[in-house]
Amino acid sequence: MIQLEDMRLLVQTLDSGSFTAAADRAGVTKQYISRRIMSLEAQLGTQLLIRTTRHLRPTDLGRAYAERARGILQEVADLEQSITGASQSPRGHLRITAPMSFGTLHLSGLLARFLAAHPQVSVEMELNDRVVDLHGEGYDLAIRIGALADSSLIARRIAPMEIVVCCSPSYMQFRDPPKVPADLQDHDCLLYGHGSLVEWAFGPRGQERVRLQGRLRANNGELIRDAAVQGLGIAYLPTFIVDPELASGRLVTLLDAYRPARSAVYAVYPQHRQVSPLLATFCDFMTRELAVRSGEDQAGAQ
Repeated sequence: MIQLEDMRLLVQTLDSGSFTAAADRAGVTKQYISRRIMSLEAQLGTQLLIRTTRHLRPTDLGRAYAERARGILQEVADLEQSITGASQSPRGHLRITAPMSFGTLHLSGLLARFLAAHPQVSVEMELNDRVVDLHGEGYDLAIRIGALADSSLIARRIAPMEIVVCCSPSYMQFRDPPKVPADLQDHDCLLYGHGSLVEWAFGPRGQERVRLQGRLRANNGELIRDAAVQGLGIAYLPTFIVDPELASGRLVTLLDAYRPARSAVYAVYPQHRQVSPLLATFCDFMTRELAVRSGEDQAGAQ
């Protein structure tokens, strides 16, 4: 139990940025925290923190140890909460990663409401479009879009999602619309993704694929959406990025007969986190809130 408390003090010190701030948070003296972390370093036989008169930062081993410690502390909190009863308010820390566009468009307001409803919860959110190694990088949960690779992770569906091919009406004024997916190779395509070639999938099982090049390629869907609105070409984007533009008529869909099957937005997490009341509460909240938002979007599009 002493080592568990030392882990907690180390994490609080790194989160707070100083012994003094961590001491205020823990209700102890900074000398006590310093002694406990020195004792932990002695037990482990390695230096965890680099201390100077102005700065406090972790060593590489200290950073790795602290990330694993966060997971252990959260598992202990989850276990305690599962024993004390689900009626108590969720508490603990969630480290989440999500795609950039989905995060900026949908998560900012939802996270604020979630934290307001659960004052004993803290969230660390990282937005990027790479596939994160949840185990190796210490994340509790990832938001992922569309088809999922087979893995040992648990995937929970939290919202529907559809991919559409779209462009502005002004682009179509001077071009013949594509009749089949292969016709896209004769158009200006705006590519959302990585690599010099991007592949767009069509048909109910994604069985028809077209490899495309274009003058504009970006790893941000909002940038591609805005370029399509300005008439620069044809985009292939999730509806959660383009729904308002489709509803207003600034974008129109193409190749609807070849549209891929509806997919989903998923919350993905390691198997050992299935029993986490905090994680379950967050997923329930996201599913409920995104369902309401989806209903509002559909109503606005009618």
